[in-house]
Amino acid sequence: MTAPEPEPTPLHDRALQDLSFIRRTMEGAASFTDVPGKGIVALGLIAIAAAGIASRQATPDGWLMVWLVTGIVGGLVGSGTMYHKMRQRIGTGGAFSLSAPARKFFLGYWPALLAGAVLTIALIDPGTPGVEAHVVDRLLPGVWLLLYGVGVTTAGAHSVRAVPLMGIGFILLGATALFCPALDGDLMLALGFGALHIGFGVHIARRHGG
Repeated sequence: MTAPEPEPTPLHDRALQDLSFIRRTMEGAASFTDVPGKGIVALGLIAIAAAGIASRQATPDGWLMVWLVTGIVGGLVGSGTMYHKMRQRIGTGGAFSLSAPARKFFLGYWPALLAGAVLTIALIDPGTPGVEAHVVDRLLPGVWLLLYGVGVTTAGAHSVRAVPLMGIGFILLGATALFCPALDGDLMLALGFGALHIGFGVHIARRHGG
């Protein structure tokens, strides 16, 4: 006894499946364009202000506290402006969800930042009172710039061309800070998180909207 043959899929259902497959394929191949240019400029201005405040701190602990607070503020500003740009693209009536390019972008972005946080904790050694001067003078600025650049470059592979180029700039500054101990750490952080952010932020805002 032979099994009954399955009924053929109706033509309109097959067409809908094909259209859904094509839509998912096109979405996966698209670039993540919701990087907020104006938000990046704001990050740059915050970083320059932080570099000025940090350079006036009398102790390494004070310096570290300034930059940790700056990192939190910058993270909130960056996340908020990116969410605002994504909402603008979707529109008020659409349901918010991460697109395939957005998921790829964040998957490339966060591991390097997590590595930076782990290395920061290891370098400051929370179990030992006080932070050593050479850690804040050279190591932390270099590590932060380098790993942030790695995250931006990796994530930027799924975004507009300016993003990975900005990441490469951070990598170069981070490597320079690590291997040129005579350079001032606050200056390098101001050049990276300040000047690079402002320059590329203006470019992205003009070329890719907001």
